[in-house]
Amino acid sequence: MPTRLFALVGMALLLALAALQPWLRFVLTLALATGLAVLGIAVLLRAGQVSFGHALYVAIGAYTVAFARPLVGEALALLALAVLAASASGLVIGLFVSRYRDIFFGMLNLAFSMVLYSLLEKLYWLTRGTDGIRIARPDLFGFALSARDYEWGLFALAAVFALTSGALVARYLLTPAGQALSALKTGETRLEFLGISARRVLYQAYCVSAALAGLAGGLIALATLHVTPLLAYWTHSGELVFVAILGGTANMLGPFLGAIVFELVRVYAAAAFPDAWQMILGLVLLVIVLAAARGLVGVIEDAWMRARRSK
Repeated sequence: MPTRLFALVGMALLLALAALQPWLRFVLTLALATGLAVLGIAVLLRAGQVSFGHALYVAIGAYTVAFARPLVGEALALLALAVLAASASGLVIGLFVSRYRDIFFGMLNLAFSMVLYSLLEKLYWLTRGTDGIRIARPDLFGFALSARDYEWGLFALAAVFALTSGALVARYLLTPAGQALSALKTGETRLEFLGISARRVLYQAYCVSAALAGLAGGLIALATLHVTPLLAYWTHSGELVFVAILGGTANMLGPFLGAIVFELVRVYAAAAFPDAWQMILGLVLLVIVLAAARGLVGVIEDAWMRARRSK
């Protein structure tokens, strides 16, 4: 499947949708940000590991933006700080979690995430607890933009980060370190016999994953201009894993496709069925998951192959 072509066509469709339905700009920006965090989950899934606490790094990125905003007025600088904070946290936490595999890996990440959630909720003097922290709208590209222009600029920024990150991760997975992730999934012992440290391979992937989640958290904070401890809660982590399954991880388009479908279904279900939108959302997504074993990107790949064979 020509991934680049589909990525460009997809971005063009998103741009058209954002222009035709202005209120969707905010939703699509959040979807692209979520896709970045799910992209990090997809990297770990290449090694056969799943994190049930990756909202930890989303929250770290978001709260870094909230804490730094009174001192920093440029959105790009705030995003850089979010990535740095999440990466530094991943470097430290990864030293512990990279020792473990399977359910122990997933639950240890969940434990770290819930520790942060508790701190964000209890340290009211610093975090404002469950009320969260409001963020003043920063400058974007050096300009103090109106609300409408700011939405457009942030949407464009999220799209650029999505395309760039997807391409870089795809290239990373083709490197020896990326190829070793698949080997870790299927035969860790054989990897060690080759003289390659499985722990180091997973640690590197974990740090990449943390950085992507931090970037996602920074974008979410800049889009919503409000952060709360729920960003670190276990249900948010579970949502990221679910979106990874929904979109599929065989292709780097999967995380973004899954995130966009998830957000759009959630928004329209809430609008059409305000008292039962959770049930509608669950049923729709359940049908998609059951009908597409390899996720939505697998459906597109199968359709593309059938079209080529029919020619």
